[in-house]
Amino acid sequence: MASPITVSSTGNVQTTVTDGIATVRFSHPKGNSLPAALLARLADEIRGLGKREDVTLLVLRSGDTGPFCAGASFDELKAIRDSAAGKEFFMGFARLILAMTRCPKLIISRVHGKVVGGGVGLVAASDYAIAAESASLRLSELAVGIGPFVVGPAIERKIGLGGFGAMAVDTEWRNARWGEEAGLYARVFDSINALDSGLELFARKLARTNPQAMAKMKGVFWQGTEDWDHLLEERAEMSGALVTSEFTRAAIAAFEKS
Repeated sequence: MASPITVSSTGNVQTTVTDGIATVRFSHPKGNSLPAALLARLADEIRGLGKREDVTLLVLRSGDTGPFCAGASFDELKAIRDSAAGKEFFMGFARLILAMTRCPKLIISRVHGKVVGGGVGLVAASDYAIAAESASLRLSELAVGIGPFVVGPAIERKIGLGGFGAMAVDTEWRNARWGEEAGLYARVFDSINALDSGLELFARKLARTNPQAMAKMKGVFWQGTEDWDHLLEERAEMSGALVTSEFTRAAIAAFEKS
């Protein structure tokens, strides 16, 4: 049974559990972007589901229209007035990535549309991501005067330093097939209908496998990330300091008009 949880006046998280599969859907009217409250609710929801005995695996998805995720909330970025507040905002992404990578259940991301900035971090922090042809990707942080510092470790772990560096420096769009070849997507489907059919079959099959084996696989996937609490906090501090600069404020304003 669906249990909608309001996280702000303009965003929500909804979770359903069916036959061991927990589907977590987040949405926001501005491109399924991620304000601080929504980041916190998602992290809490994933931590809680990781402890439930009736949950075997998680499926992460967003609202059905528009992008999969437009990244950080520009409204909140523009409202940040000091580096401490900036760090705390970016810690929201850090906490969500840590919740995803440390959840003992496998997480599948269902990516139906474009993915920007922090959204790419969510894809990379999942254990298995499947996408539609419409799910192009972009790390736009440098274009707005900051950098993909917090999400960087998860993306680099999936596609290597070369691939991450290319995305971080060249902020243009890359298509879904590029994402599949790079390793961010495990599989790309020709249409949304095909994506959903493939997801249903795959998730049901996976839910019947040994939960202990999946938990051990999860540990192997993220082995070596034990220092990420400290690393991601350092990265959040970097972003928090940059977002308050006059350069970044001007870059965000110009980016929104482009």
